[in-house]
Amino acid sequence: MRKNSVKNTRINGEVQRVLAEVIRGEIKDPRISPWTSVVSVEVAPDLKSCKAWISVLGDEEVRKSTLEGLKSAEGFIRNRLAKVVNLRNTPEIAFLMDQSIEYGVNMAKKIDEVIAQDDEVARNREDMEEISADDNEREEPEEISADDEEDDTE
Repeated sequence: MRKNSVKNTRINGEVQRVLAEVIRGEIKDPRISPWTSVVSVEVAPDLKSCKAWISVLGDEEVRKSTLEGLKSAEGFIRNRLAKVVNLRNTPEIAFLMDQSIEYGVNMAKKIDEVIAQDDEVARNREDMEEISADDNEREEPEEISADDEEDDTE
């Protein structure tokens, strides 16, 4: 089986789905964060090994404890995987940290901050333009036309 074959792609998707279900609902280890996602799975063509990219929302300590909990529960996870997915071999699972979700959340926060700063700068600029327009109106002396002067003398 080739690495990018249709069969391998289907197996990757099925293993990812089962891993997510097992991590979310069946593992009772308190070290594993409830904010754990299986981002991607790559099963080797010989079905002997599997890399699972895991993303955990939280700080570094939460990520480390979740990774330790997953490594200690690997036997249970493989057992559930063997029961649910009918494969010739049940792959050994290597859990790897993927920080793409966290990176995306941080980027979204930074974009929001920049937009807020731009809005504030635009408001300040509008305020300054209004102030300078008010100052210009006050500084310009009123021109009195010749017609107005004649009306005053009568």
